[in-house]
Amino acid sequence: MFIKRLFTALFFVSAFILNAQIEEQQLDNLINETLTTFDVPGISVGIFKDGKVVYSKGHGVRSLTNKKVMTDETLVGVASNSKGFTCFALAMMVDAGKLNWDDKVRKHIPEFQLHDAWVTQEFTVRDLVTHRSGLGLGAGDLMFFPEGSDFDVSDVINNVKYLEPESSFRSEFKYNNNMFIIAGEVLKRVSGLSWEEFIETKIMKSVGMTSSKASYNRVTDKSNIIDAHTMAEGKVIQIPHDWSETANPAGGIVSNVTDMLTWAQFLMNDAVTENGERLLSAKQFHELWQLQTPLNVYPNDSYNSNFKGYGLGWFVADVKGGHKQVYHTGGLLGTVTQFTMIPDLDLGIVVLTNQMNGSAFNTITNTIKDAYLGYENRNWLEKYGQRNTDYIKYNDSIKAAVYNKIEKAKKLKTLPKPEHIIGTYTDDWFGDVIISHDAKKGYTIKSKRSSRLYGELLPLNATTFVAKWNDRSYDADVYVQFTFNEKSEAVSATMKYIAPITDFSFDFHDLELKKTN
Repeated sequence: MFIKRLFTALFFVSAFILNAQIEEQQLDNLINETLTTFDVPGISVGIFKDGKVVYSKGHGVRSLTNKKVMTDETLVGVASNSKGFTCFALAMMVDAGKLNWDDKVRKHIPEFQLHDAWVTQEFTVRDLVTHRSGLGLGAGDLMFFPEGSDFDVSDVINNVKYLEPESSFRSEFKYNNNMFIIAGEVLKRVSGLSWEEFIETKIMKSVGMTSSKASYNRVTDKSNIIDAHTMAEGKVIQIPHDWSETANPAGGIVSNVTDMLTWAQFLMNDAVTENGERLLSAKQFHELWQLQTPLNVYPNDSYNSNFKGYGLGWFVADVKGGHKQVYHTGGLLGTVTQFTMIPDLDLGIVVLTNQMNGSAFNTITNTIKDAYLGYENRNWLEKYGQRNTDYIKYNDSIKAAVYNKIEKAKKLKTLPKPEHIIGTYTDDWFGDVIISHDAKKGYTIKSKRSSRLYGELLPLNATTFVAKWNDRSYDADVYVQFTFNEKSEAVSATMKYIAPITDFSFDFHDLELKKTN
């Protein structure tokens, strides 16, 4: 039955091009098939084309608990699509003469310090928002991810100096959220407003984004907001909203399809509101979408791109014949989103979901985009559906193999004694991790500063254990590898994720834990 529905949907997709518009029923069918294929409870989709909204609708349910329908007014955390707002706000400060993109960060935050003294002196505001710091992917994200830690912005500013770079300064693109947190602090110091106040009063209000808020905690009416969901051990479950207020400049905004289409229309109208108010000079608006940090383009690129890279808060690329595409995605625990614009086609596409599976938004965005770019049916639903199935199966096989070894390890006679393992292990930027042992319950591991990170510590072999977090929705179990002294006592530990499906913001691999007691 599923295969029949799948091919029906693909047939509809193949007929998408009709007077350069998407037929509503055809798109409805695709989205409903996407919900089923990727186990997503709810998706809302919007299309802006040639000066008007041509599609704006929700599908499925906003929550598996209340079963209320998803609509284009349903609020969703747009996550890293917030980064474009942060850079727009900074550009407004450039226009106001209070900031320059190439100002040294220490001009505005004197206490700012990175691992390397020269890089610290040379690091600019532009460097904060272009992912070229030299730090690794997601480095330091455990300070705000998952929610529940006690780190604040001052902690982030103080602790980034302990993060060792993976590459030389400005040489590689490595996505980093903490630099955007610091950029939000720059905005606060030069504008006199908090990041949240600035985004809401200076941008959202002027643009006409009437339902959006700069953070989840600022949403007072939660009667039409999603619940987050994820796949946990083979089943989609509802999970709590998860995003630390500390990281709002990197991903805190809550919005809906209606408002995000308004944002798209405003941006593609050269940052001029419907009332004719220009919020950003043409020069600064142009600067936002210029490539700053290049990314590789592969020979088999799906859109025949010649270049890709990151601008100021936006990814930029050319697609099919040189159309400039400006876009971003966003991901929280339990939701992922995608925002795409092709300005010379006056085309904006918004896809918001309440389950963390990027294959769903890629299926929808690519199919819509293909219709307007003139591609023949490329069966994105089938391609991503099979890829998703294979990827989950691959990760499950890795995890199953590890836990099979853990069962066998119970019989090993070479395992360390509890007194050689238990104690407090300290990382310079993350703080204390405490390992305990109970004769009946075994080992436990717990972060002192990130209260939701606790679980079992299971022996794997003589030097390596596995941290199995109590919250199974994280899907972030890690190896804990100990180093011992000549007395067989653990003196340090490192961590490494078990399966590649683990979200990069669980950056356990950046921890250097030293036993302190």
